[in-house]
Amino acid sequence: MPVPLYQAKAEFFRMLGHPLRIRVLELLQDGPMPVRELLAAIEVEPSALSQQLAVLRRSGIVTSTRNGSTVVYELAGGDVAQLMVAARRILTEVLTGQTELLEELREGEVPAL
Repeated sequence: MPVPLYQAKAEFFRMLGHPLRIRVLELLQDGPMPVRELLAAIEVEPSALSQQLAVLRRSGIVTSTRNGSTVVYELAGGDVAQLMVAARRILTEVLTGQTELLEELREGEVPAL
C-alpha cells in the first residue's frame, strides 16, 4: 500500500528537523564543500557530522563524491536551496509579526505599583 503524500511530506520535514542538518544545507547552498570545511564551519565532533550527513545522503537531498581522501558534499538539486530561502522568508514574516505584537503589548502595559 503506497504512503499517502501528506505522510511522505511529514516524514520529509521530520528528516529536516535537526539543527545540524539545517546548518549543513545552509552551507551547501553556496556550492559543494569538503567534509573538513563543513567541520570547520559547524564546529561539531566529526562523528556527529558524519551521522547527520548520512541521514541527508540517504534521504537523497545531498550527494557525496570522493576525490582521494577528500569527501565533498553538495545539494542534490536547486529545490533544496529554494526551500532554505523560503524557510528564511517565512520565519522573517513570522518573527516580524511577533515583534509587532510584542510592541503592542508593551504599549498597553500598566506600570507596576
